[in-house]
Amino acid sequence: MSRQARGVSSRAAPIAPPLAGGRFLLVLCAIVVVAAVLIGRITLLQVIDRPFLQSQGDARTLRHETIPAHRGMITDRNGEPLAISTPVVTLWANPQELTEDPVRRVVLAQALGMNLLDFEARLARFSEHEFMYLRRHMTPQAAQRILDLRTPGVYAQQEYKRYYPAGEVAAQLLGVTNVDDVGQEGLELAYQSYLAGHPGQRRVLKDRRGRLIRELGVVEEAEPGGKLTLAIDQRLQYMAYRELRAAVAEHRADGGVVVMMDARNGEVLAMANLPSYNPNNRAGLDPRGLRNQAVVDVFEPGSVVKPLAMAAVLESNQFDLTTVVDTSPGWMRLDEFTIHDISNYGKLDLAGVLEKSSNIGMSKLALALDDMAIWEKYNQLGFGHNPGTGFPGESAGSLPAPVHWSRSEKASLSYGYGLSASALQLASAYTAIANDGVRLPPSLLRLTQAPEGIPSIEPDVANDLLHILETSIGPDSGGRRARVEGYRVGGKTGTARKTGVSGYTDNAYRSVFAGVAPISDPRIVTIVMIDHPKAGEIYGGAVAAPVFSSVTGNALRLLDVPPDHEAP
Repeated sequence: MSRQARGVSSRAAPIAPPLAGGRFLLVLCAIVVVAAVLIGRITLLQVIDRPFLQSQGDARTLRHETIPAHRGMITDRNGEPLAISTPVVTLWANPQELTEDPVRRVVLAQALGMNLLDFEARLARFSEHEFMYLRRHMTPQAAQRILDLRTPGVYAQQEYKRYYPAGEVAAQLLGVTNVDDVGQEGLELAYQSYLAGHPGQRRVLKDRRGRLIRELGVVEEAEPGGKLTLAIDQRLQYMAYRELRAAVAEHRADGGVVVMMDARNGEVLAMANLPSYNPNNRAGLDPRGLRNQAVVDVFEPGSVVKPLAMAAVLESNQFDLTTVVDTSPGWMRLDEFTIHDISNYGKLDLAGVLEKSSNIGMSKLALALDDMAIWEKYNQLGFGHNPGTGFPGESAGSLPAPVHWSRSEKASLSYGYGLSASALQLASAYTAIANDGVRLPPSLLRLTQAPEGIPSIEPDVANDLLHILETSIGPDSGGRRARVEGYRVGGKTGTARKTGVSGYTDNAYRSVFAGVAPISDPRIVTIVMIDHPKAGEIYGGAVAAPVFSSVTGNALRLLDVPPDHEAP
C-alpha cells in the first residue's frame, strides 16, 4: 500500500523540458535586435540625416522677409520737401486659409469697404493661389482695425507710399511712382536708382499658417535712398503756377508754360506747366497733364528769337546799331510767300527793328548775311541740341541744316519760323544775353558751383542786345505790359501760328514772352508761353507779357534783389 502510494507520488512532479531556456534567449535576442534597430534609426535621424531634416523643418518655419528701403526725399533748394515716402500697411490673404465662416467673410468684406459679391468673386479667382492683395497702402490705424478682427488667412505687409506736398504745382517736374514705389515719370524716373535705395532682409520664425512667432535677427540692413535737392525754389514755383493758371483761365487757353532760370549759374528756379494733375489723387487723370511741356514739347518760337538772330547780324561786321533798314511798304514777296509787318514802319535802325518786331527788317538783314550766319548762331545758343538735364524725354528741338535753302526759308529763320525749341532751350539761350555772351546750360538740380558756360555771343554785342531789350518794352511798345515797377527789365514778345494737318492755321496761336531782369545786373531769365488763347487777345505783348511782369516782379522781391529803377 505504501509502495504504491510512493510510486504515484513520484509521477506527479515532471521535469521541465530543455527548450524552455531557448525561448527566453529568443525573446531576449528579439528585444536586443529591436533596440539596436531603434538606436540605429535614432542615430540615422539625429546624426546622419540631421542637416537634411533640419533644413526641411526650417523651410517650413524659417523665412527671409524683405525689409523695404525708405525712398529718398526730394526737396527744393531750401530743403522744403517736394516728395516724401510715408509708411503704410498692405493687407493680403492666403485664399486657401481664409475662413469659410460666411459671417466672418461678411464682416471682413465690410471692413475692407468691398461689396460682398465682388469680394467672393475675387476670392474665387485666386482660390488656387496662396497670395492675393486685399487692400494696398492703408494707414497703419485703418489696417490695424481690420487685423483686430483676427480673421484666419489675413496678414499685413509693411510698405511705403509716396506723397507730394506741392500737389499739382510741380507735378510734371517731379513725376510719380507706381504702387510699388518705383519711379514712372519725371525726376522720380530719371533718378530711380539713386532714390530707391536697397532693400534689406530679416530672418523670422513663422507657424504653418504664416503667422509671425519670433524675429531671429536682421540678415542685411536696408539702405535708404539718396536725398535729391532741386534747384527749384518752392516759393517761386507756387507763384509761377498761380500766375500761369490765372492767365490760362483769363484767356481761355489750352495750357501754358513758365520757366525761370538763374542768369548767373543756369539753375531752374521755377518750372510751371498747365494742364496739370494732382499726383496724390490720380482719379480722372487727364493724360495731357503728365507732360512736362517746358522740357518735352517744342514749338516754333516766333519773334522771341529775333534778338538772337540780331546777334549774328551785329557780329557779321556788316552792320552796326546805326544801320537803317527801310521796311516800306510793310510787306515783301519772297519766292511764293508774302511776308508782312503789322503796319508800315518805314525806316528803322536795328534797335527799332527789334522794338517794332519787324519781320521785313529782320528778313532784309538775314538775306544780306552768309547762309550759315544765323544757323551757326542758333547752333551756338543750343538750338537743335539736347539740353542735357537728364529729364526723361527732353527734346533737342529742330534746327534744319542750311542745305539748298530758299530765300524765304533763310528769311523765316530770322523771325522764328522754320526751327523749333522748348521753353527751357529758349531760357538757356537768353542767359547768353544776360551773362555777357556766355550761355549757361540748364540745371534742374541745385549746383554747388556755377558752371563755366559756353561762349555764344560776343560780350559787347550781348551788352548792346540787353539794352535794346529794355527799350523794346518801352511805354509805347507792344511789350510795355511786361514792365516791373521799381526794376529795369527787358524782353521780347512773340506770337507764332500753330501748325495743323494742312499747314499753318489762321486762328490758333502761341503767345510768348522772353525777358531778363534786372537790366543793371541780370539775375533771372523768364520764358512765358500761353498755348492757343481763345478769349480775343492773341499777341505775346497782351497775353504773355503781363504774366512775365507778375512772375518776375514777385521773384525779384522774394529773392531780395534791390530795385534799380526809380518810380516816375
